[in-house]
Amino acid sequence: MNPKWSDMHYDVLKEVGNIGAGNAATALAALLNQQIKMQVPNVAWLPFDEVADRLGGAEEPVAGILLNVESDAPSTILVVFPLQQAYFLLDILFSRPLGQSDTIDEVGASALEEVGNILAGSYLTSLSSFTGLTFVPMVPAIAVDMAGAVLDYVLAEFGQIADQVLLIETEFQALGEDIYSYFFLVPKADALKAIFAALGVDYT
Repeated sequence: MNPKWSDMHYDVLKEVGNIGAGNAATALAALLNQQIKMQVPNVAWLPFDEVADRLGGAEEPVAGILLNVESDAPSTILVVFPLQQAYFLLDILFSRPLGQSDTIDEVGASALEEVGNILAGSYLTSLSSFTGLTFVPMVPAIAVDMAGAVLDYVLAEFGQIADQVLLIETEFQALGEDIYSYFFLVPKADALKAIFAALGVDYT
């Protein structure tokens, strides 16, 4: 089944992304002790089987932060950084020269999990304000692997999912470096209907 979209519905999703990005920029600025500029170039619903292509293909190396979400519309969140972007982010987090990081150790993994938690919380707060639904993210976990393997892990770990997922592409700038991330909200069984209904979208 496919929802019946109008420009208004896409505008609402874009606004969800923009408000969430604004909240995330404020929180990340405090974490990084740096001025952060953030924008959302694209928001879309897309089939789950197209997610890997959005990340550059199944063999693209990525760092994925996974969070289970307790909600009126239970979901899984996947926040993805292309691996090189994750390295840049670690350099900024730990005040290293850009380009120095080339691996993700336990401390780096914890730092990326915290960034993923901030992004997830910011977007979920925004989505909650638009839908009136409750979203409570659980403790994050990180997976560093090829995009296809990370997505397979999502399927194996969280089981049945909706055919379509919400994508919010995010671009933020710190120390003159552009860093890209991808926020995916993966609704569990029947959760997508609840989200669409709360947004006033005809899902038939």
